[in-house]
Amino acid sequence: MDSLGQRIKRLRLQANLNKAALARKVGVSDVTISYWESGAIKQIGHERLVALADALGCSLGQLLEGDAKLTPTPLYLRGQPPVPWLDSNANQFTLSNEILTGVDWQGECYLVTPAPGERFDHLDSGDLAAFGPTESCDQPGHYLIEGAGGLYIGQLEYGESGELLCRGGKDATAAPAPLETTERVVGRLLARWRKDIA
Repeated sequence: MDSLGQRIKRLRLQANLNKAALARKVGVSDVTISYWESGAIKQIGHERLVALADALGCSLGQLLEGDAKLTPTPLYLRGQPPVPWLDSNANQFTLSNEILTGVDWQGECYLVTPAPGERFDHLDSGDLAAFGPTESCDQPGHYLIEGAGGLYIGQLEYGESGELLCRGGKDATAAPAPLETTERVVGRLLARWRKDIA
């Protein structure tokens, strides 16, 4: 992992700024920029860091933690609410259209895995899944549903008269049933990756 000084220099070069131009934007001398980049000055005040991130066109998190901060860490999916993406530390990530074949999704996306000891239909221990928060079912597919018994993954579809039906469990031959009045959609399973079993 690179140091703060190395990140400042890399981001400055990416922004096509020389030291003097960056110094003017931040309100310091170009010698100070040199000291920051070389690591001679290791402590930078909060106001200067905010000004530096603004001048470099990056977030404060990216400046302080680099690209490692941008790597999504899977959230633990538990059988009981709340859904994991409500955590203030949850990192969103972006899925390419190649991964989302047949799925039209423009919203937020979170990487999720079952918490140790938790069991979900359609998502085994060690699997990774991309979930998008939603409160509606706009097309048939697998959704995360919150009910009186907690959270579960069910396959939703629309019946002949337009009612929302759920086919729970891994038994694809089971007859779909309407959602209970106490149940609500809280997320859509957009993609999943199975854990290799050796």
